Amino acid sequence: MILVTGATGFVGRRLTEWLGAEASALSLRSERSVWAATLQNKDCVIHLAARVHVMHDAAADPLAEFRKANFENTLALANQAALSGVKRFIFISSVKVNGESTLPGRPFRADDTPAPQDPYGISKMDAEIGLREIAQKTGMEVVIIRPPLVYGPGVKANFASMVRWLQRGVPLPFGAIDNRRSLVALDNLVDLIIRCIDHPAAANQTFMVSDGEDVSTTELLRKMGAALGWPARLVPVPQRWMEWGAGLLGKQDVAQRLFSSLQVDIGPTRELLGWTPLLTMDEGLAQVARHLQGN
Repeated sequence: MILVTGATGFVGRRLTEWLGAEASALSLRSERSVWAATLQNKDCVIHLAARVHVMHDAAADPLAEFRKANFENTLALANQAALSGVKRFIFISSVKVNGESTLPGRPFRADDTPAPQDPYGISKMDAEIGLREIAQKTGMEVVIIRPPLVYGPGVKANFASMVRWLQRGVPLPFGAIDNRRSLVALDNLVDLIIRCIDHPAAANQTFMVSDGEDVSTTELLRKMGAALGWPARLVPVPQRWMEWGAGLLGKQDVAQRLFSSLQVDIGPTRELLGWTPLLTMDEGLAQVARHLQGN
């Protein structure tokens, strides 16, 4: 039997749909005594619950809030899982543990030295370190998965903003962006998580995940527009002009997401697990389009 935290979230809902009767859910807001009871007779925990990255964090001490949710709660749950006899603990971390951007031809790898640059990434890195220590002490197997941006039916945040831009049909100045970014379709991430539940080679490993296709922001907008049937109206404004303008407006974080590269190397994931992304990026984007159009 499998226990899922964060089962009502974007990834958790899809994962529990796929797992069906095999899965039960646990809210980390419940009492710790409930954790212990719920963990009994579970073979695997899939830990999705987290305080997620936010653009404008209103917390007085963002790092403290992220550490409480993503580090302290994670280790408390893992320790209780080990005491309850859980065999494997799957932790959904983030590519932000690696950093915020990559150089050309230098995709992030799971064995890179971590370089998180914000409180969210730091809290995920700390949780990874703590989980590996628990694995060494208790013998419970730990699997860590670091996804980049996840998109799929019902996606919100930055990806939803991109779709709204396309829906408005206004010209966008993103027709000449020469970057490369990795993304992962929701079903591809869920498929990998399920592969990691009982695959022998997954034990105590860290995996990068993506669709296996890296695209520029320009290409992504065109692909999404094609999927929606709303051709993207992109104007080829020089990237350096937009970066300069974003700097003047104090929008460097927005510029980084739009213009920088962030690639991940899923070669070791493919080789170690015999895993191939279930969907192409075009197929994943088509799922988003069908959901938005009510099909």
